[in-house]
Amino acid sequence: MNFPTNLKYTKDHEWIRVEGNEAYVGITDYAQSELGEIVFVDITTEGEKLDKEEVFGTIEAVKTVSDLFMPVGGEVLEVNANLEDKPELVNADAYGEGWLIKIALANPTELDELLSATDYQATLS
Repeated sequence: MNFPTNLKYTKDHEWIRVEGNEAYVGITDYAQSELGEIVFVDITTEGEKLDKEEVFGTIEAVKTVSDLFMPVGGEVLEVNANLEDKPELVNADAYGEGWLIKIALANPTELDELLSATDYQATLS
């Protein structure tokens, strides 16, 4: 399993990578491996302002559908268009090409409430 230390994590298995006042959000390597083959990503919240832990979309694997939760509050600026034709990018590169949304941070102090890579790993054991 891969747990990049430059990311923050949630107990719901999302990650966030902050770049200035914006951030990329995806699901962790652990989450994609537990879900199995990803066949569809459904995110219709582009342009919406959502609160921390609010559902921003769903991800569908062969056997299940899971909600996706905002790690922090913010506005959904962009949805990864590549996932429309290639949802398997989430399986292949969860922390890179498989990112889900780009957001504008509403309250950067909420980042302090998220888990480090070490703390996230500890929740899995």
